[in-house]
Amino acid sequence: MRRLLAALLLCLTVGAGATPLPATGTVEVLFTPWDDAEGAIVRALGEAKTSIHVQAYLLTSRSIAQALQAAQARGVAIEILADREMLEKSDKSLLPMLAGGGIPVWLETRYAAAHNKVLLIDVGQADAFVITGSYNFSWSAQARNAENLLILRGNPALVRRYLENWQRHRGEAEKMSGAR
Repeated sequence: MRRLLAALLLCLTVGAGATPLPATGTVEVLFTPWDDAEGAIVRALGEAKTSIHVQAYLLTSRSIAQALQAAQARGVAIEILADREMLEKSDKSLLPMLAGGGIPVWLETRYAAAHNKVLLIDVGQADAFVITGSYNFSWSAQARNAENLLILRGNPALVRRYLENWQRHRGEAEKMSGAR
């Protein structure tokens, strides 16, 4: 009986984050290769005024990397979480370049795959929004793969939930060596 009670308590504690959120705001849906998901991401990064939080499995898209650099040059605070194994496997990763340019990069090492693909734009602002989906931040995701991308605006509770998850992952990650 104690084991059953302990298991039930664990399920209630672990599942606490699964509480449904209110459906508010707008949803923009893109599917590659037909829709210009990369262009939508670049435009969204261009809208950022205060902050960009990135969770990436892979970041090899030059357009997205340049949009992050341009946002940094405008004074937008940027932080990146990425999968360490994918960084080590890919000679095309742009993370070393971004880290060398002063964008903080942390590598996730705890999981078999840190497979999140998330952008949080202007967290803490009234117009904050989330970009997520299967879309890797790569040329192949746009040109060769069948991917999806959602741009979710006008839902502060959703942004908070994604930020909490981002922060939890950041707390477990390691600073990328060579990063300033």
